[in-house]
Amino acid sequence: MPSILIVGASAKRHNFGNKCVRAYQEAGYEVFPVNPRAGEIEGAPVFAEIAAAPPADRAALYLPPERLAPLLPELAKREFPEGVYFNPGTWTPQLLDEARALGIAVRQACAIVALGRSPSEFP
Repeated sequence: MPSILIVGASAKRHNFGNKCVRAYQEAGYEVFPVNPRAGEIEGAPVFAEIAAAPPADRAALYLPPERLAPLLPELAKREFPEGVYFNPGTWTPQLLDEARALGIAVRQACAIVALGRSPSEFP
């Protein structure tokens, strides 16, 4: 089963971090939400940090650049064969340069659209 790590996953259904969880669940992915509050999101157990989550095929990021920057080294320690999706609003040119310098396979795109879906399909 394909898998995705969603950093910045949210329990709030109107947030993109929640829409991504639902989109990937519907697409048959095993979803690993990451949020320091832990708990459960859309029935999936939440991991408090990236290092605690199982390996995944891809990652999707839903945090602002200033909160993502300190997480880049932790992301770089992991392998994501299908890349790391820096969704709109999560990056700056400098952040992407840093990510690439750390060896992160940057995908500068919406992770939901990458499934052939639209975020608007997940109210």
